[in-house]
Amino acid sequence: MSAASFRSSGSSPAGSTGSSGSTGSSGRAPRGAGDAAEIVAGRNSVVEALRAGVPAAVLYVGTRVQHDDRISEAIKLAADRGIAVLEAGAAELDRLTGGALHQGLALRVRPYDYAHPDDLLARAADAGQLPLIAALDGVTDPRNLGAVVRSAAAFGAHGVVVPGRRGAGVTAGAWKASAGALARVPVARAVNLARALQAYRDEGVFLAGLDAAGDTGIRDLELATAPLAVVIGSEGRGLSRIVAQTCDVLVRIPIAARTESLNAGVAAGIALYEVAAVRSRLA
Repeated sequence: MSAASFRSSGSSPAGSTGSSGSTGSSGRAPRGAGDAAEIVAGRNSVVEALRAGVPAAVLYVGTRVQHDDRISEAIKLAADRGIAVLEAGAAELDRLTGGALHQGLALRVRPYDYAHPDDLLARAADAGQLPLIAALDGVTDPRNLGAVVRSAAAFGAHGVVVPGRRGAGVTAGAWKASAGALARVPVARAVNLARALQAYRDEGVFLAGLDAAGDTGIRDLELATAPLAVVIGSEGRGLSRIVAQTCDVLVRIPIAARTESLNAGVAAGIALYEVAAVRSRLA
């Protein structure tokens, strides 16, 4: 495979549960969280979510709740962003939050509009750039997903791919960890991650899997100047066998001997920075 083969190849489905036309363009409504509407409960949690810009549909305020600074701030933040503010009785709040401690305040977060893996290649092509994509294999903490998206935004990646099952999705926690980057960088979801990665290979995109036992150091990655997807496994277990076998090269990040591993968010940030640094020197 080569950069030239990527430029000339056609598009093939990469297997996703997202909508095929979703590219995260500015014309879309703000993306939300998860497969269905998520409820954030509790005064501190709701205020933090609103401060972080988590896309929300409705703020529910208890009808007989005693107002404090947090409730007042939540109402103001919601009103400023055009989020509906509705009164709800205690029984309704209990039902909405599944019995969680809501303190008279709950926030309904919009379902996230996942992209299709192919959309990330289209995004790179539209920008006239070589693709740079992060893919997560078995990463289950939404905060790690948010951190990876934040690094993807910082270092010019065109999106993040996650598996449809056994992996973190976009939640309010992911939005907060991304520090707003989820509004700019799309997350695509693949029905089968290994098949989606193989479809990328068929399109001329090389796959570099992060592995502590990899033969190539991240700073020696010659594929940094080619169409590239960086694949990150979970902390501790690393890449699954089938995903590791799909990769063109396994890459290690040198760390001190006493450090067992890096979490996915940190590892992705280092790898994407190194690729971006190589590309910037050759620009």
